[in-house]
Amino acid sequence: MNDKNDKKQIPLRLSRRLYEEMSRWAEEEFRSLNGQIEYVLTEAVARRRKNAGVPRQAPLREEEDGRESAPTEKQ
Repeated sequence: MNDKNDKKQIPLRLSRRLYEEMSRWAEEEFRSLNGQIEYVLTEAVARRRKNAGVPRQAPLREEEDGRESAPTEKQ
């Protein structure tokens, strides 16, 4: 069964500078810092898959499997 509890929790250490930059970016995008980090990582993996020709596997974002997600990147 897929629900929000399916997400893995990991400790993450960031430099103060990266933390502050990610926090500002998250605020601009109306996301939590955790949501912004997940969004950036999801986009990076999707771009890598596309560029490397890696076959698509399980959905990377929640909206791809029918669940809600954070707002998308502004154009």
